Amino acid sequence: MKTGLNIATVAALALLYSIPVQADFVGLRIGADYWSPSLSGGFNSTGQASIDLSGDLGLDDPSMSSLVLSLEHPIPVIPNIRYQGIDLGSNGLNTLTGSITFEGQTYGAGETVRSTFDLSHDDIVLYYEILDNWVNLDVGLDLKRFDGEVSIVGTTNTTVSRNQVDETVPLLYLSARFDLPFSGFYLGANISSFSIDDSSADDVTIMLGYESGTGFGIEGGVRTFSLELDDVDGLNSDLEYDGAFVNGYFHF
Repeated sequence: MKTGLNIATVAALALLYSIPVQADFVGLRIGADYWSPSLSGGFNSTGQASIDLSGDLGLDDPSMSSLVLSLEHPIPVIPNIRYQGIDLGSNGLNTLTGSITFEGQTYGAGETVRSTFDLSHDDIVLYYEILDNWVNLDVGLDLKRFDGEVSIVGTTNTTVSRNQVDETVPLLYLSARFDLPFSGFYLGANISSFSIDDSSADDVTIMLGYESGTGFGIEGGVRTFSLELDDVDGLNSDLEYDGAFVNGYFHF
């Protein structure tokens, strides 16, 4: 869960001790991203037994498409910005083989429950360019603004157990890209990491891409997002989204 922490710490030190290298002109990158992760793990209310997302609730794996916008500019003291809206909503319908308790409500074995597990959020990255040549290095802050919910409702007992997810989580951010000579192809990685007490988050993307001389590009790879919460607004979680992604874009 905390594999990106040391790398992100290095990124923070680089940010403190390096002079940002900004673009010589305003640059805009617009992309369309598709990500199809598998969802695993569990959650519970504080003091209750863990509820398995797949085994207990039968939640569907989410899939999402989204718009990705990046803006770079030549003003050194103002960070560049990247935005992506991420829809991570999953729904399930399952007959329980054992009892579960969430938000003070117990659902018994044999009861059919409908559930929603939604960790949708806005991903806002504020970053500086440290290197900008055949090796590109960005460091900064990744703000994840969650606006979702976790809810369970029984088909025989219509009481709804619900926990609103309304938090902004700041993560240290590091992005590296290595251009392969004379080809237009590149290798890259984006890493965001946060850890405090027993709560942590890691968002890691590994990619292979190609950008033409006209600015059209495509990249694909694997993205993993893991989240461990310890009594955050009464919710505990230990979960992971992991799967392939593809992104087409135009770089002005």
